[in-house]
Amino acid sequence: MNKVILTGRLTRDPEVRYTKSGKAVASFTIAVDRRFGRRNADQQQDGQPTADFIPCVAWEHQADFVGNHLIKGSPVLVEGRMQVRSYEAQDGSRRYVTEVVTNNIEFNGPRPQGAPQGGMGQAAPQPQQAPQGGNGFGNMPPSDDEIPF
Repeated sequence: MNKVILTGRLTRDPEVRYTKSGKAVASFTIAVDRRFGRRNADQQQDGQPTADFIPCVAWEHQADFVGNHLIKGSPVLVEGRMQVRSYEAQDGSRRYVTEVVTNNIEFNGPRPQGAPQGGMGQAAPQPQQAPQGGNGFGNMPPSDDEIPF
């Protein structure tokens, strides 16, 4: 099974490009904090957090979502699969790239300042307040006639 689930923050604004056939491709990197901080020269924990920088690729609708709604600093949860690919560099050497190809991307916290507000950025509906009479669960228990079961 090849499944990756990561939570982190975008390290820079995503780069969205289009293939010759018109498919959107978004490239971005997320910083994922490690559980433990760095060690100093004496191998003692110095408390400084460390992070891994994971390259990610999103295709088609997810690429459009990433390009339209995420910016540097956006907290995200990424689900996908690990992919290793290779290509020949201009100098003739073989290069290898390891990246996460996304299946699902979700916001994972408050939106950073300056993030686009369209679509998913709309304010959440405000919860309805219970009536101030004695019929809500918060004030007095309902009578047996009001319980539906």
